[in-house]
Amino acid sequence: MPRTVQTPLDEGVLDLTASESAEICRVSEDLRSMSSEIDDDAWVAAARTAWEMMPASVRVRVREFRRASGPTGVLVVRGLPVDESGLPPTPMVADSVQRTTSGPAAQLMAFACGLGEPMAFRAEKSGALVQDVVPVPGQEQVQGNVGSVELMMHNENAFHRHRPDYVLLMCLRADHERVAGLSTASIREALHLLPEDVRARLAQPEYTTQAPPSFGAGEEAAPDHPVLHGDPLDCDIRVDFAATTGRTAQAGAALTALSAALASVHRTLRMLPGDLAVVDNRVCLHGRTSFRPRYDGGDRWLQRTFVQVDLRSSRDHRPDDGHVLTR
Repeated sequence: MPRTVQTPLDEGVLDLTASESAEICRVSEDLRSMSSEIDDDAWVAAARTAWEMMPASVRVRVREFRRASGPTGVLVVRGLPVDESGLPPTPMVADSVQRTTSGPAAQLMAFACGLGEPMAFRAEKSGALVQDVVPVPGQEQVQGNVGSVELMMHNENAFHRHRPDYVLLMCLRADHERVAGLSTASIREALHLLPEDVRARLAQPEYTTQAPPSFGAGEEAAPDHPVLHGDPLDCDIRVDFAATTGRTAQAGAALTALSAALASVHRTLRMLPGDLAVVDNRVCLHGRTSFRPRYDGGDRWLQRTFVQVDLRSSRDHRPDDGHVLTR
């Protein structure tokens, strides 16, 4: 997808004060000490309680974002207590995940509980609730979290009926040159750029979306679906420009027009350690600019978790009412 404009992500930013960061550190360390297993249901329950102990100012801002995620559909929290010097080497293997509790994982899980309920997919990274987003040797060209070429704009797991409502990305370590950027583009900012006939075409069930490489082989594509749905004046969007195709020439042309409109409003954030980006996956696409990994243990390292606001809606996909969807 071409990008013609690069604007700063200057809206929806929460800069933590030193006292807020210190309080978050205390709460997350207390949570971390309660268990050694991130995916333990009891630890996730403790994270819900831990969220209520976070600074009131932070909880209010997150609650406001959950109610109305704004024109960009992104909230950036800066200044979280991440000590880069105390980190192990950046993982370099596919399907890398975090199973053992840590300070950053505790922060991620608490913020996830402030937005809804954490969730994962069994077919993707073994269903871990906290996943590593790191470059992997030999996977540079992959359109997925293991690659380092430009990652095309997409809604997370757009193929899936129960895709996340929010995607949380926390930076533990930036790339060496600090050029890798999280790209985002909101349909709220792009919609007025689309002619009425294009919007009407995108609202028709004339599109199909393949599962991303992280799900492995054999995952079925989504049934035909619209790209835009819901309130025509504030619609949701469902597309992955690396995996979504139109069934007709007109549908394909509408996708091209949508890509250009989103490119004209896209924003880029070069994340630093302690930055957390919360992306409203219902209205905002995200991607990544290219970067050059060195595979020396000091490469870019993000941790990721997904959130659903209404976990009940996927109950038939989650055995024992857990947090992992098995289909």
